Amino acid sequence: MVQRNSPPVSPRSTPSRAEVDAFIDQAAQTPAAYAASSGRGRLIFALDATMSRQPTWDVAIAVQAKMFDTTAALGGLDVQLVYFCGLTECKASRFVSGGAGLAGVMSKIRVEGGNTQIGRVLTHARDEARRGRVAALVYVGDCLEERIDPLCATAGELGLLGIKAFMFHEGNDRAATRGFQEIARLTGGAYATFDASSPKRLAELLSAAAAYAAGGHSGLLAQTRASDGSTAQNLLSQLR
Repeated sequence: MVQRNSPPVSPRSTPSRAEVDAFIDQAAQTPAAYAASSGRGRLIFALDATMSRQPTWDVAIAVQAKMFDTTAALGGLDVQLVYFCGLTECKASRFVSGGAGLAGVMSKIRVEGGNTQIGRVLTHARDEARRGRVAALVYVGDCLEERIDPLCATAGELGLLGIKAFMFHEGNDRAATRGFQEIARLTGGAYATFDASSPKRLAELLSAAAAYAAGGHSGLLAQTRASDGSTAQNLLSQLR
């Protein structure tokens, strides 16, 4: 089960124990941004936070606000961050409604060596959708170290619940390519690759997925017209 509490604080900021406790207490008392009647889109933003992802994690912090900028005209977006690192740690934040809030959460996460836990991410997304509508799952990762069959079974459940998975693959790991493509296919979502050296590419992918989460196919179509169109059009062509 994914733990729903505040992320650990990164060693880069080296806060005191009292400051960490104060942050956790404040987060626990902050009301969730999403209400079932709000009509805003909801997106789960999941990232592999194992050690190999440190450069991309920093890039993701820098570009994640693009998701909120893109969806402002589509009614807004609430995003929940899910991440895993180490051998057993997999946690989820509350839903937040602004880029600054999400960046604040991400900046406190400690990247740590470990294996992939994509199965836990998919299971969490399924369970979250049973509590309230989730339009899309965005997953950013570079490898897959789990058995593919159980992942596909859960991906099929996500598809039945109407959650499309946007699987964004950094690098060229073959197992990840096959697995990510299959998860995207089973959910009716989309698969795309990117290079960590190109922040613009990741920003375009996140913006396109957010446009879908906030406005559906029409929102993603609008995104193809608002930008150069190639990234959003590629995702749109895969959706079912």
